[in-house]
This record gives sequence, structure tokens and C-alpha cells, in this order.
Amino acid sequence: MLRPTGEKGSALAETKREIVRSIEWSNWAGTESSRLARIATPRSEEEVAEEIVRAGDRGLRVKAIGAGHSFTGAAVTDGVQLRLGGLTGVTTIDSTRGEATVRAGTPLHVLNDELAQLGLALPNLGDVDRQSIAGALGTGTHGTGLRLTGLAGGVRGLRIVLADGSVVDCSPRREPELFQAARLGLGALGVITEVTLAVVPAFLLHAVERPEPLAGVLEAFDDEVARNDHFEFYWYPHTERALTKRNNRVEPGSSARPLPRWRAYVDDELLSNRAYELLNRLVTKVPRATKPVSAVAARALTAREYVDASHRVFITERDVRFMEAEWAFPRHALVAVLRDLKSWVDSHDELISFPVECRVAAPDDVWLSTAYERESCYVAVHRYHRQARGAYFDAFEAIAIDHGGRPHWGKLHSRGAAFFREAYPRFDDFLAVRDAVDPGRLFSNPYLERVLGP
Repeated sequence: MLRPTGEKGSALAETKREIVRSIEWSNWAGTESSRLARIATPRSEEEVAEEIVRAGDRGLRVKAIGAGHSFTGAAVTDGVQLRLGGLTGVTTIDSTRGEATVRAGTPLHVLNDELAQLGLALPNLGDVDRQSIAGALGTGTHGTGLRLTGLAGGVRGLRIVLADGSVVDCSPRREPELFQAARLGLGALGVITEVTLAVVPAFLLHAVERPEPLAGVLEAFDDEVARNDHFEFYWYPHTERALTKRNNRVEPGSSARPLPRWRAYVDDELLSNRAYELLNRLVTKVPRATKPVSAVAARALTAREYVDASHRVFITERDVRFMEAEWAFPRHALVAVLRDLKSWVDSHDELISFPVECRVAAPDDVWLSTAYERESCYVAVHRYHRQARGAYFDAFEAIAIDHGGRPHWGKLHSRGAAFFREAYPRFDDFLAVRDAVDPGRLFSNPYLERVLGP
């Protein structure tokens, strides 16, 4: 049963204690920073509850933090930062139901390895695995595949600690409204300590990656996403080239054919990380080098084909730091969105050194999911973290709004609560759950005040 914890907004407003905030923190990309009053590293659910109650008594807000991979201020606090690295690992497996229960602080790369040792896998992943599972769920992390949802769509149950320190088990049949909201809850409802996820038998993917002309990729886009389990592409601004990736399941019993170690090292370490870092430092100091560098980058990664475990194919090592904005659109809007973006890039002086990423996902029923009740395509733009944002992100956001976009909760955007109320049919239902479980806004911060309201 949802339980109130006091009058809306009152718990923090009434404190008169002077709080010293002296611990500096910034996220992975350097887009957000804050000064914290306290860092806590609980090693059990009971300790999480104790820290939440203690923070409330002192008039401090609380936010749980994973790897800090969100580009927005979703996990920022000036109060108590809960680092959940002590809550890791798979706790139970239900092979009959195809479910794994996992502690919320488990990094995705740890979870993938543990599931693989048990002969299991997540059915879909994004291309980064440094996030904690709770952090990835909380902001709507997704992969690509027209028949597969984002991670939140695979949540079967969870445990969450509320503002009063109580622990609630929820699922589609137990506290269903809290479950629906907390599957993708932005950290606004409480601190998740455990998640039950849908899993599948471990599988291999046949990966085919190659550079292609952009015009042909756009012309065939709808056919490609329909015929492949996973299809995505990266367009290199200032060029007419794209890198395509097609990943498809192989028959059970097939053998893996991973890339030779030397090829994986050259492509994924030397070219995609070390050389790419140096090139981005170069174009930051010498912007006029951007166009020739993009032309080289668009052709540097040559075609390759291999078969490997799903998580090794999905994941790309990303050591070069960047800023990112990503929006979800109705599936068939992708070509129009990308053409509008390309037209803007071609007609303006801004020089873009990072590729534009394009993916798809199945519809789901998660209240705040960017794919809520619609087949979706995703377009993501990036800039090297040492560069100024310029007008690029604002121009992309204007294009996105024109095409019915919804911004990724963990990536750069400027939208507020009025926009999201129009974009999400269940937005007010989410707010009603928030009012019920955290009327005192113990888990709020400036970002949540903007996107959800006070």
C-alpha cells in the first residue's frame, strides 16, 4: 500500500540546521557537478533505509548514484549521495520463469558476466555496460531491435526503499501502480535495492559491420530494421558515409567465431579509442581539421564479420568522453529527422567530429518510457566533452520537437514538465504515485523539479 510521508515539500523546508557541503562530485562527461554534504556506501538494504531516514531527519535530500553516466542532472544532489557499489550480484535465478533477481548496484558488465556463467543473458542491451542496473533502468536505457524493448520493459519486480525507510516489494500484481512508475522512476520515488529481470538462454550473435553510402542506408532503413534482429547505423557529419551494424541470432548449437585478438585490438582499442581521442583533441584545437578528420573516420573502420556471445557483440568500449542528446520518434520519422539534421549541419558553420547514432526499439507499456505505446526510432547526437556545445544541440532539439520526439531522460535536453505532460499519457499517474510516496520531495533535485514539477 502506498504510504504518504508528510505534507508536500515540507520535510526539507522546515529544517534549520546548517549543512556543510564540502565534497565535490561530477559525472562521467563533466556536464554536471555538485558539492555534497555526505557520501554513504551502504552494503545492505537495511543500511540504505537507515541512511534515508537519517538524511530526512537532518533535512538533507538523497540520491542514489551508479556510474554517473547520465548527462543530465538526474542523479545530482547537494545532500547525501548513496553509492550502491556494495549491493551487487545475482541473488536468485528462476529458470522456469526466465527471471534473475539482481542487486541494484550491479554494473551491467558484471551482470552480463555472471549471467553468462549461468548460461543466461539479457535479451537486449545498449552499447555501454558501465552503468549500474538501477541507473540504467532509472533513465530508460535501451538497445536496438524492432521486436525488443528497452531494459525497463523486462522488469518483472523490484524492491524499493521509500522516504520513510519502509521497503516495498512490487510487481504487476503487488503494488502495481508503484511498480509501473518505479520501473523507470528517474530516482524520484525512492531507492531501488533489488530488481527481477526477464532473462533468456545465452545466445550468439552474427555481427556484420561495414561502411556504406548514407543515401542507400536511408532508402533501405525500414527494410533493414524489419529483416534484422538488430540494426543500427552511425552517420558521420560533413560526409555522405555511414557505418552500419547488423546483429542476428544464430541457430542453437552454432560455434562462436570471434574477431582475432589483433583485429579487435586494432579496431576497438587503437582506432576507436586511442586514435579517436587524439583526433578529437586535434579538432578541438584546430577546428578547420574537422571535415577531413570526419572523412578519414568514416572510412577508417573497414568491414568486419564475426560471431560471438551476445553481450560481447552489443557492447562497445567507449573511453573517449563526450556529451550526448538523444530523442525517440515514431519509427517512420527517422529518415525525415536525419535529413533535417543533415540539412542544418550542411548549412551552418558548426563542425561536428562525432557520428550521429540511429537505432530502433519495440513499443512498451512503461509509463515514462520513450517508447511508450509506439514503435520508436532513436537519433543521438554527440560532441567531444572538451568542446563547446554551440548551437548543435539546440538545433537538434528544435528538429526533434517538430517530429514528435521524446528526449532520453539521461541525456541533454531543455524540456520541462508541461512538455512531458503532453508527451506521456500516463505522466499525471506517475506524479500521483510520486505525491503518495515522497510528498516531502526527499529524492528531488533541480532536474526533477524541471521535468516533473515541484
